[in-house]
Amino acid sequence: MNYEMRDPFGMYNEVKAGPGPFLMGANTLIGNDVYNHKDENLGDIKEIMLEVSQGKISYAVLSFGAFLGMGEKLFAVPWHALTLDTENKRFVLHVEKERLKDAPGFDKAQWPNMADKNWAKDVDAYYPPFSR
Repeated sequence: MNYEMRDPFGMYNEVKAGPGPFLMGANTLIGNDVYNHKDENLGDIKEIMLEVSQGKISYAVLSFGAFLGMGEKLFAVPWHALTLDTENKRFVLHVEKERLKDAPGFDKAQWPNMADKNWAKDVDAYYPPFSR
């Protein structure tokens, strides 16, 4: 799914001069597909985690490896590691599929304490920022 399909206000319509792609509604980004630089499907965004006190996006929660909802593993991917591909209307995460399989992840019933500085340090180190 892509952000144009989840746009209840029509703000990404090419005819209108809306805010996208530099300023996007969080609700329209949830459910967006995530691919890697090799055009392999890595999953989709399940949630966007905001650091409320700083007013910034910290992580996108990505699902990977699910088949009909079974065996779904979730990953908190630092927002800086994602790039919006406006041509294909999806996100790109510059990580090999095999590396993502070994990434620190969690089960949807047992979320980590994302406010824990040690947890955040480990996750941030796993995903280097992509230079745009």
